[in-house]
Amino acid sequence: MQADWLTFIRRFNSPNGLRLLRWIFVITAIVFSAPPLLRYLRGHSIFDYELWYATGKHVLAGDEIYFFRAGKYDFMYPPPCALFLTGASLLGQGGLILLLVAINSVAWFYSAKLSAVLAEGHRGKTNPWLYLIPSLLVIVYIWSSYHLGQPNLVLLALMVGAFVALRAKREIAAGSLIAVAAAIKAFPVLAIIYLVYRRHWKAAVSLVATLVFLILILPAPFRGFERAWHDLEKWSAGMLKYSEVSVGQRPMRSYTWKNQSLIGVGNRLLRHVDADAASAPHQPVYVNFADFKFPVANGIIFSTALALGFLFIAAMPRRDMRTADSDAIEFALLLLLMLMTTPLSFGYFYSWLMLPFAMITQRALVERVSSILWWCVPALALLAVGLIFPRGAQLYGNTFFATLLLFVGLSMELFGFKTQTVQTQLAPDVHSPG
Repeated sequence: MQADWLTFIRRFNSPNGLRLLRWIFVITAIVFSAPPLLRYLRGHSIFDYELWYATGKHVLAGDEIYFFRAGKYDFMYPPPCALFLTGASLLGQGGLILLLVAINSVAWFYSAKLSAVLAEGHRGKTNPWLYLIPSLLVIVYIWSSYHLGQPNLVLLALMVGAFVALRAKREIAAGSLIAVAAAIKAFPVLAIIYLVYRRHWKAAVSLVATLVFLILILPAPFRGFERAWHDLEKWSAGMLKYSEVSVGQRPMRSYTWKNQSLIGVGNRLLRHVDADAASAPHQPVYVNFADFKFPVANGIIFSTALALGFLFIAAMPRRDMRTADSDAIEFALLLLLMLMTTPLSFGYFYSWLMLPFAMITQRALVERVSSILWWCVPALALLAVGLIFPRGAQLYGNTFFATLLLFVGLSMELFGFKTQTVQTQLAPDVHSPG
């Protein structure tokens, strides 16, 4: 049995194995792309694809983008995202769905490829397992992106593309890629804190300049500068708010089981809030083990966020100690930190675990028995529980706590790199006389 398994591994690492993997990807992408198109053809709900189509038509007609319906905005994304949808909406609903699932497939391909490239470092040929295993571990979240029509795979491709550009010292390109991601969904802009801390000044300036262009200059020929500024003001007024009952324009989902961010999990575990408010009709569900006031709960939540940030900073090696491997772990940690600290973090966000899992797979392949596995195994167990009991597990934040375990484990791995590098630098030169 062991000999057969080793033979399979060797064959999979061959060019034929890579070709097989490409065919598996193509078939899976087609299978994932088909249901949204079939639902449209049968007249069933097409989830967020319908919103994307309607938003594109609003922009083409010169209408308001942000307006209230049932106490919230229909469209909640930054103004450039609406502009990006105008061309797709010209294709009709069916054409828009076909285009967006195709973009999702391309984004998945490059997310997997670039995550493997980052994890492999400068070792040369990339092990096919680095493509396969991370995608398999997040396949449920990838499916959700296709199923609902969400762009988080596109954001992941842009972010890992930015990391590859940073590693190649192409900072302007890196900043621009992050800016495009932030123009689609705002939370990737958090990466600017990392760029400033690491003194990637060109990347930080590029991020800001590209965002200004996308938010104010690009829309001007279509909507006028004043209308573009109005769109930004209205989006900011509606989305950049946080209260006892809501984050942004998500009054019924902010603190429910679907939100797996630190803010979502913290509020429902520390406050007496309905953890299933979006379901109707329903009986209120409470999972809190404390009943703190909103300011007290926020003190705990923000202290935890600061502690995670300080752990990240403490784990980072000095500039002269950085390697391709340590940088890749840093990038994975940055994605995990952003997933946990963004105010809203729903299931499909967690396709971003692809890069962290690629790093863990690489460490396991190199070291065979790596300490990171002691953190990865319980994290995977928590994620698996969510597949069996999706609502029950997520009520208590299983996805958040799995992400937290991966964050701590990879931080310990980065500490290990620092220790190993210091020991190497302090070791006496065996070739020196005496």
